[in-house]
Amino acid sequence: MNSYRKIVQVLIVANIFVVTYVIAAQSQQTPNLFFSCDVKNDLYQVVTKNVGPLPRYDSPAQAVAAAEKGAGVVILADGYPASMTKIEASVLEEAKRKQLHLYIEYPEKLPDLAIEPPVEFKKERGVVTSRIFAERLQPMRIVTINGCWYVPVQVVDAHIVLAKVAGVDTAVFGLKDTPSVPILFDHPRGNLLVATTKLSHFVTGRYMPTEAWRTIWQTILARLQPGMSTIELRWIPTVYPSYGRDESLPATIEQQALRRSTDWIFHSRVLRHPDWSKEVLDRSLHYNTVRDMPAADWPRGDGSFGILEGFSSTIRVDGTQPMRYAVRDDCTMEMAMMLAFDAVVNKRSEHAKIASNLLEYILSKSGLSGGPRGDPKSPSYGLFGWALDKPGAYYGDDNARALLALGAAAALMKDSRWDEAMLRCILANFRTTGSNGFRIDCVNEEWLQKNGWQAAWNGRPEHYSPHFQAWIWCCYLWVYQQTRFAPLLERTQKGMKMMMEAYPAKWQWCLRSGTMERSRLLLALAWLIRVDDTPEHRMWLKKVAGDLLALQDASGAIREVIGDGGPGIHSNAEYATRETSIIQTDGDPVSDMLYSCNFALIGLHEAAAVTGDPLYLKAEDKLAEFLCRIQIRSEKHPELDGAWYRAFNYRSWEYWASNADWEWGPWCTETGWTQPWIAGTFALRQQKISLWELTQKVDFRKHFDRLRREMLPDELIKVPVTTTK
Repeated sequence: MNSYRKIVQVLIVANIFVVTYVIAAQSQQTPNLFFSCDVKNDLYQVVTKNVGPLPRYDSPAQAVAAAEKGAGVVILADGYPASMTKIEASVLEEAKRKQLHLYIEYPEKLPDLAIEPPVEFKKERGVVTSRIFAERLQPMRIVTINGCWYVPVQVVDAHIVLAKVAGVDTAVFGLKDTPSVPILFDHPRGNLLVATTKLSHFVTGRYMPTEAWRTIWQTILARLQPGMSTIELRWIPTVYPSYGRDESLPATIEQQALRRSTDWIFHSRVLRHPDWSKEVLDRSLHYNTVRDMPAADWPRGDGSFGILEGFSSTIRVDGTQPMRYAVRDDCTMEMAMMLAFDAVVNKRSEHAKIASNLLEYILSKSGLSGGPRGDPKSPSYGLFGWALDKPGAYYGDDNARALLALGAAAALMKDSRWDEAMLRCILANFRTTGSNGFRIDCVNEEWLQKNGWQAAWNGRPEHYSPHFQAWIWCCYLWVYQQTRFAPLLERTQKGMKMMMEAYPAKWQWCLRSGTMERSRLLLALAWLIRVDDTPEHRMWLKKVAGDLLALQDASGAIREVIGDGGPGIHSNAEYATRETSIIQTDGDPVSDMLYSCNFALIGLHEAAAVTGDPLYLKAEDKLAEFLCRIQIRSEKHPELDGAWYRAFNYRSWEYWASNADWEWGPWCTETGWTQPWIAGTFALRQQKISLWELTQKVDFRKHFDRLRREMLPDELIKVPVTTTK
């Protein structure tokens, strides 16, 4: 509790405004405001915490009757979104007679305007369309109103509208070619400001950015009491970063971050249990099923039935987020790695058992390693299926992350029972890698059964995306170090050389991200030096790392950039239609923990370990500190506490970015990808070991000769073979 109070104090001093209600009242004029609302209404709570008690009534009629002439009356929506605000015509007439200044939200009816039944908007965001907020919020400024329900009404001019628009802070294409609806406007009768939704729900609903909503409410309240001083509004959000930008960090912060991230697995209730209802368990069999998170009264699994993918980016009206029910090989094995790290670093041995259960689930029970993948005669033999809903999809990138995580977990637990499955999967990926060293991003079961793995082996694809290629190259280098099987190095070196020769003009920027692609290549470049330390290979690493670190902010954050220099999306019409970047324009001060910073951290760690160059170590330290600061803290939403969101805006110091991605937007958090590679790298740093050194504790030599001949026969691969000793 003492550490929490310290956090709150620092956030206030640093001007970071988040939600709880713990701010001292400021000396100022007592506002001339009368409220009609529930006592727990967010706005009422924030205002009274800042300025002291204000008159509150249970109905608009009571508030209007009590208000003195010329006062402001704030009529807020109770029962939202199920119930609209009822206000009788006689009450409005009384307000007019007393020359009151009114604010009404989510009204059931209004004079001279037709109000239609409520409608739910999902991906739309608020856009400022007038000069009411002066220079602090100019036209086309974007805000969010999460879980928004609004009542349609036709008005000519509005101060804020809802629309699907491209941009981070600003709607860069304006409102062109995108429908919009009014959210805040002046009623023609005068002295009446109307919101068609519940704008006062900004704390519970987690509206963002916080500073923008402070301006919105200061402006609205100022309109209701002309001549009075501006009300100072400050609050602490329900979900906020663990530390301020400049706050001192405990010496054990990385160990604590690992512990909290591991605890998040249990707070979020992502571990599946066989006693969940069949309907719930079957959700994992259908692509992209998003539903309520597992309920508190559902039994918690122990890893033996897998783990869910994580939280969707959607924020609902109550501030909660729905769960993505996919069960994936990569997420499951990566979580096993994190649990194994926690068992060792934080000495919580019970987590090693859960890690073991997760690995056994994927490799023995789920079917993702069974069926054609378990048949030595099948061309997909050895591969890991992507997910329960798509077991016949074989992404090299996902297989690679699963393999590296599996290797780390096995080494940590000193358990050799998965060594053969690991090696088999690496060789399965290798034999579906073409002669140039590139693998198509996703090989599928149907294609393999029709064409055979030899078609992939003899193919010549060129796919200049480190996101898809780099980490499977790491797996080939990992096995080569122990076996000296020349083709592993030859094809990997050829692919990496072509990748560097194509850099950056021919790179294929996944999700348009230049930061992601550079981050993903670091690990492979560092591991190439492990097996073939040449000046050229060190130069490759220095070049890519240098270009990446040119994007590192003083805070330690690494900024997202668009790989080809264009916009994030090209029109409002593209908004929320596909996976895409969380920025719109180069220069947006946003970092990505799902695709970039997480992989940059482990890449820099490995680069520093192999070269000893202080450039990499300094950048790694700065990035690690940044990631410790932005780990989620939340008492209101313990299911999020200890995780990392995809996006963080290091200028405003909050979770804010473009929400153009159709599902994996700024507020998603994955059980795989993000948490394990951030917290896992913290664990490596605590143990003063590299991932390379750790994974080399897995011994492939026992199984290599037999599996290599079975999967890559001499007569089919047509290369000279050096057997292991």
